[in-house]
Amino acid sequence: MILAELRDYLQEKKRVSLNDLVMRFQVDAEALRGMLSKWISKGRLKKSQAGANCGGSCCKCDPALTEIYEWIESKTTTD
Repeated sequence: MILAELRDYLQEKKRVSLNDLVMRFQVDAEALRGMLSKWISKGRLKKSQAGANCGGSCCKCDPALTEIYEWIESKTTTD
């Protein structure tokens, strides 16, 4: 996976959990955090915590993977 694939997925979905990204790309959470930090540093992505669980009622989500990432649309077309 390359940064462009990650960017395209984030742009399409707008808001995703780290767990969703791990499952979608089959990449370790720490490796994804490194890639996501590139987009955060460019001001294109915002990170927030979902809380104690993912927001569902099953309580099976790993709290370490409930980070939520939200793509920030730019006013220009360049990334």
